[in-house]
Amino acid sequence: MPPADLAVGARHTLDFDAIGTRWQIEIDSPLDETTRAAVAERIERFDRTYSRFRPDSLVSRLAREGGRVEFPADAVPLFDVYDRLSALTEGAVDPLVGRELERLGYDADYSFAPHPERPAESRRWTDVPREGAVVDLPAPALLDVGAAGKGHLVDIVSDLLAEHGYEHSLVDASGDMRHRLGAAASSSSPDGSGGSGAPIRVGLEHPLDAAQAIGVAELGEGALCASAGNRRAWGDGVHHILDARTARPAREVIATWVIASTALQADALATALFFTGAHTLATGFYFSSVRMFADGRAEISRDFPGELFT
Repeated sequence: MPPADLAVGARHTLDFDAIGTRWQIEIDSPLDETTRAAVAERIERFDRTYSRFRPDSLVSRLAREGGRVEFPADAVPLFDVYDRLSALTEGAVDPLVGRELERLGYDADYSFAPHPERPAESRRWTDVPREGAVVDLPAPALLDVGAAGKGHLVDIVSDLLAEHGYEHSLVDASGDMRHRLGAAASSSSPDGSGGSGAPIRVGLEHPLDAAQAIGVAELGEGALCASAGNRRAWGDGVHHILDARTARPAREVIATWVIASTALQADALATALFFTGAHTLATGFYFSSVRMFADGRAEISRDFPGELFT
């Protein structure tokens, strides 16, 4: 995902690596050791559940054994978003795309070498019996929640900070961010542009030239997430944003940015915009967005709190 250049005042910052990406937390006062430990433990617990890159995760167990499994309660909103996006994108966004990513080389060993001999996944998410957080897989299958999982974890960490008294915070996981204005925000709007506190300016990095920005966003209370195929690309135009219907990487769209009330929704919608127009997704979600195409065109929502430079 394209990193963001932030313009913020002097604040206390915590930088660390987790779930394979760089994190930065900015708050108004020093982070106490109890909260720091709680954040680390919560991220570890999430990774131990959903990572397809570690053999001890719940997702990896399902990939080996299948079966009926009850995920933690935090899976319910995550799975619900996949339900809605699978319908709105006609199956393009699907967490059962994990096997196809492995076949292309984005596997647990990060080999980035194709494995055409591996069996393809024939099932779709809509075929999987599910009730709340309980998933029933009669045969092994590999879930990949990369389209929305990182954003969901950003929300979880943001909520945890608020529970520990840090009401004004910015949680940024390499371009997926949640800005919480806390008591300073007397009001907020679902697209993240409301609130009485000062917004932050976020540069929208050009997906083909990290030295350039195609525009800027003003993020108040809410979340901003970005997605681009060049951040995990290998081989001849192969990247991690796959159309689950064809098992092929997206080609027409090369970068997206979404502002929504939560990072879970913003992250998921940033992926969905590679396959479906904003007008279709707007029938199920409230958000604003920017989308850049391979031919250099860019489109911006009328209510997007920011501007494009070209």
